[in-house]
Amino acid sequence: MHYIPTTRETEKEILQAIGVEKFEDLLENIPVKFLKKCRIRLPEPLSELETTRKVGAMATKNRNTDEMISFLGGGSYDHFIPAVVDFLISRSEFYTAYTPYQPEIAQGTLQSIYEYQSMICHLLDMEVANASMYDGATALAEAAILATEKTGRNRVLVSQLVEANFRKVLETYLRTRGIEIQYLPESNGRTELDDLNSRLNENVAALLIQTPNFFGNIEDLDGIAEKLHTNKSLFILAVNPLAAALLKTPGELGADIAIAEGQPLGIHQSFGGPYLGIFTAKKELIRNMPGRIVGETVDMDGKRGYVLVLQTREQHIRREKATSNICTNQGLMALAAAIYLALMGKNGLKQVAGLCLKNAHYLAEKIAALSNYSLVYEKTPFFNEFVIKTPVTAEKIVTAGLEKDFFAGINLGKFSADWEDHLLIAVTEKRSLQEMDDFVKFLTKF
Repeated sequence: MHYIPTTRETEKEILQAIGVEKFEDLLENIPVKFLKKCRIRLPEPLSELETTRKVGAMATKNRNTDEMISFLGGGSYDHFIPAVVDFLISRSEFYTAYTPYQPEIAQGTLQSIYEYQSMICHLLDMEVANASMYDGATALAEAAILATEKTGRNRVLVSQLVEANFRKVLETYLRTRGIEIQYLPESNGRTELDDLNSRLNENVAALLIQTPNFFGNIEDLDGIAEKLHTNKSLFILAVNPLAAALLKTPGELGADIAIAEGQPLGIHQSFGGPYLGIFTAKKELIRNMPGRIVGETVDMDGKRGYVLVLQTREQHIRREKATSNICTNQGLMALAAAIYLALMGKNGLKQVAGLCLKNAHYLAEKIAALSNYSLVYEKTPFFNEFVIKTPVTAEKIVTAGLEKDFFAGINLGKFSADWEDHLLIAVTEKRSLQEMDDFVKFLTKF
C-alpha cells in the first residue's frame, strides 16, 4: 500500500514551499481591522474525493425535469433537445470559442453565426439579426434604447403583460438614461390598446409588447404598426420563437424590431442560464443595432468568406460613440439554436409548435371542467401557457406538487396579492396524455 498524505500535511508542505509557516502570514499586509470584518468561518478543508462526494450529496437534493413532470413556463420551458445539439456544441473548437475580436482567423465561428442570423431572420420574417445578446430581457432593453436613440425621444410605452423579469431588466437599463416608461394596462388577459392613439405623441419613441404575453395569451396586433409609424414611433415586439412557426410573424405584423428569448430553441433550462437573446430588426436600423453582425464576402481569390461588418458602431472600436456597451455575445447558445433549427427545419418547428398548442388546450379544457377550477381568460386565445383560478392558493398546489413529482406551474401570487389563487401552467411537446391526465387527477385533491 502507498501512503497518501492527509489534507493538513499537504497544506503544510505547500506553505513551506512558498516560504511561510501559516496561511495568515500571506495576509500580513492587510490591516487587522479589515481582516476581523471579513472573517469567514469555513469548515475544515476536504480532499478532492471528499469534496466530490459532499457536493454530489448536496446536488441530489435538487429536483430536475428528468425526474419531475414540469408545467413551468414564464419564459423558460421544458422542451425536448435532440442529443446531437449537445454533442456538437461540446466539441472543443466550438466550446472554447469566444467573441471573434480577430474575426478573419475565426471562419468557423463566423460561419456558424452567419447561419444562425440567417435562420433567425427567416423564422421571424425580419431583415437583419445580430450575433445574439445575453438573453431576451437584455435584448428588449437594448431595443428600447435603440428606439430612443433613433427617434430622439425619451418615452416608451410598455405592456404590463411583458414577462415580469423582462420588465425589471428594462427598468434597470432605462432608469439611469432618463428614459420614461409608461405602462399600458391589461384587459381580459391582453394589453389595452384601444386608446393607443391618445397615448401617442412627439415624446413616444416606441411601443414594447409581447405575444404570446406573460399569461400565454396571443395579443391582437393587427393595425398597430400603422398607428405607431404614423406617429414616427417604432414597434418593438417580443415573441416566443417557437410560436413564430405557427402564428403571424413579427415581420407580418410590421414590427421594426423583434426580440426573443432563444431558450426554447435547443437550450437547456439550466437554473435560468446561460440563455440566448435574439435581436432582429428592419435593415434601415442596422447601423443602430447593438452587438456583432456577421456578413458574407469573397477573398482576393474569389472564395467565400465571413467577416464582422459595420464594426465602427461597436464598443471595441468606438467606445464613446458605440450603439451599445455589450462586448460579447452568447455564441455557444446561438450555435445550439442554429443546430436545433437546422435539425427541425420548417416542418419540424411547425410540428413542435403544434404539439405545444394542442397539448396546452387539451390540459386547459380538462382542468376547466373540474369543479372549483376555471380558465381565467376563457375567451382569449393562447399558445402553450394559460392561467387557472384555483380553489386554494396557488402556492399550496405548487408545494404539494413537489411531493407528487410535479412542477405544477408558477404561483402568480408572487407577482400580485390579487393573484394568489392564480396558477400559470405551461405545456410543451414533451408532455404525454398520461402525464396530463395524472396532473388533472392530482388537482382534484384540492
